[in-house]
Amino acid sequence: MKDLIEYIAKSLVEHPEEVQVRQNGNGSRVRIELNVSKDDMGRVIGKGGKVANSIRILLRVAAEREGKQATLDVMEP
Repeated sequence: MKDLIEYIAKSLVEHPEEVQVRQNGNGSRVRIELNVSKDDMGRVIGKGGKVANSIRILLRVAAEREGKQATLDVMEP
């Protein structure tokens, strides 16, 4: 799941070298933290949060395939 989020984020941003993804949690619950450069926050969040919500949906589907629940937090730089 971490690799999926990292791939998506790096595809969206202008500074892919600054993308950092951390996966926390154990068992059936996973929390993914996404850090991008301040300049790229708008690209990852999108207008009205549409891009971030789309990424969350993809993450949720990937997590369900593994029998887990996952959340995505886009962290401020």
